[in-house]
Amino acid sequence: MAATLVILAAGMASRYGSMKQTEGFGPAGETIMEYSIYDAIRAGYNKVVFIIRADFADAFKNAIEPKLKGKIEIEYVFQSLDKYTEGYAVAADRVKPWGTAHALLCCKELVKEAFAVINADDYYGKEAFEQSYTFLNKECNEKTNCILGYELSNTLSENGTVSRGVCSIDAEGYLKQINERTTIYRRADGQIVFEENGVETSLQEDTRVSMNFMCFGPGFIDLCEKEFDLFLKAKGQELKSEFYIPYVAGRFHELGLGKVKVIPTNAKWFGVTYKEDAPGVKQSINALVDNKVYPSNLW
Repeated sequence: MAATLVILAAGMASRYGSMKQTEGFGPAGETIMEYSIYDAIRAGYNKVVFIIRADFADAFKNAIEPKLKGKIEIEYVFQSLDKYTEGYAVAADRVKPWGTAHALLCCKELVKEAFAVINADDYYGKEAFEQSYTFLNKECNEKTNCILGYELSNTLSENGTVSRGVCSIDAEGYLKQINERTTIYRRADGQIVFEENGVETSLQEDTRVSMNFMCFGPGFIDLCEKEFDLFLKAKGQELKSEFYIPYVAGRFHELGLGKVKVIPTNAKWFGVTYKEDAPGVKQSINALVDNKVYPSNLW
């Protein structure tokens, strides 16, 4: 059984301050996404599509291709501000990419099969790749997609706020609503909250959130194209507006196109939103290597 993994690696890492997509964290200099690819390969995935920016394509390919050659099929897609904006004038001062759903849209001509999508700079855990591979091959179709739902308390950074797609789920485990909350943190009193317009709202420890690990039928990319057109009309002149995958997943449900299953996973996330996160990520990876979850040199 085949499965395709799409990796979002075109972000600017504005809060991190450098190219975290290719920064080494493992004992042999492995990037975070290499652990994801390793887990994907052993789960059964046979193809990886990297969404990157053209300006760092050569450096990215030189860093990753020698390690993956012969182990998994590799494709590249470039995300740029001009793609799929025909008929719209992009603000001259716009630098920020259009966001994760636009990145997926840039795959439209290449990805024609069901696929999973992840962030390059997040660690998801072996179990999540096994769960996603099973879903892609047994349940995924144009009317049934899924989100890997992480427990909110397992996805916070000690070094600042995080953005998460907060899921509301029905009794059967399907998505009712998803809201992108861009300022989530744990207060000094221990309560997890998100802040919006200066107002704090409490969230439960076990709230299921999206970490951008999702599985979709290929038609989801067509929906991204339709919704991006509406997004550009509404927010295309804003300098920092972003078009998120969780938003389109929510629209998939709202429009009655099908169901989005939320598959719970209790894996503990770690990632590098801030420079201060890096030592903790290295420590977490070393612990996994010590516990024989991964070899000391992946490749």
